[in-house]
Amino acid sequence: MAPIRIALIGLSQSAKTSWAASGHLPYLLSERGKARYKIIALLNSSEGAAKKAIEAFGLPSDVKAYGTADDLAKDADVDLVVCTTRVDVHFSTIKPSVAAGKNVFVEWPLAENATRAGELAELARKTGSKTMVGLQGRASPVIVKLKQLIQDGAIGKVVSADVTAYTPGGGGSSMSEGLAYFLKKEVGGNPVTIAYAHTIDYIHAVLGEFESFTSHCQIQRPEQTIINKETDQTRSTISDVPDLVSTHGTLKASEWVKEGASLIVNFRTGPPFPGTMPFVWVITGDKGRIRVSCERGPYIQSAAAAFPIPIEAEDIASGEVRQVAWAWEDWQEPLQASGRCIGALYDLYYEGRFAEFGVADFDAAVERHQQIDSILY
Repeated sequence: MAPIRIALIGLSQSAKTSWAASGHLPYLLSERGKARYKIIALLNSSEGAAKKAIEAFGLPSDVKAYGTADDLAKDADVDLVVCTTRVDVHFSTIKPSVAAGKNVFVEWPLAENATRAGELAELARKTGSKTMVGLQGRASPVIVKLKQLIQDGAIGKVVSADVTAYTPGGGGSSMSEGLAYFLKKEVGGNPVTIAYAHTIDYIHAVLGEFESFTSHCQIQRPEQTIINKETDQTRSTISDVPDLVSTHGTLKASEWVKEGASLIVNFRTGPPFPGTMPFVWVITGDKGRIRVSCERGPYIQSAAAAFPIPIEAEDIASGEVRQVAWAWEDWQEPLQASGRCIGALYDLYYEGRFAEFGVADFDAAVERHQQIDSILY
């Protein structure tokens, strides 16, 4: 099979943060990635910016440079359009390609809110675009192993689960200028729509969705100072994004989950009390329990992947606790942590297995957006 020809949107040499560079390029420029994919075009804010990125990242000189989403959408050579921009420009940059019927891979969040995400999903159904969304936690080997344990009946039927999650950074009263948009709900990219949403998504991938839930939010530090690290200038702003979310719900009953099983998730931006593990997830079954923990917080789909993430299983009858082994694929090991699960999504797409594996498409993303919007608004 010939390599899939990719157009990347958002690979910038001047961006404050570049998920394209840290999350996508590690796989795409690896030997495995280059055998399966070929970057043939970039779309940036201007054609000139795209050319600078091509040079800065050492891409072949024949990679095309685009400055408008409409021009990219007309390129018949592109098999897959990958959007990695800031979330508030996902809609405008990807819509022309979806309208043209191209296959697209859009990073999470899909759009600023559920309404706009729904518009993209409806358009994709009309044009026949094959879609994929970067909820890459579903492809984490930790999550794959947990699903296997639950479905194999390792702890019997699930009766409850509880999660406590803190983020290693943030939680203070200041923010860098480059990330100031995290404090504005309307932008759509913030700790709740990103960190919390990724976490609740991979939890649901293991346990199934809520039948019903309620949530409580708090903005503990609304007054924020924005710091421009280049000029040392500061300004004040008010955040309207919660930095604490507590969700309580009842899971849908299934072959592996008992009727009435509870899921409780407590998420807070910022580190925990010293000496406290920032991420602990306990799944209780009628025959045993599973505990997953990580010293780098809930980001098991990205940065925390570089740290130990032990899975422990307890048998209630015997009281025995055992370590459950899991492992990265050999080709994932050399990649930086943030690119390993993204690479798994690319692999599943190339092999035509992303639907059977449960990788999120636009319709699944809309469902998650609706859940997050119900918490934020």
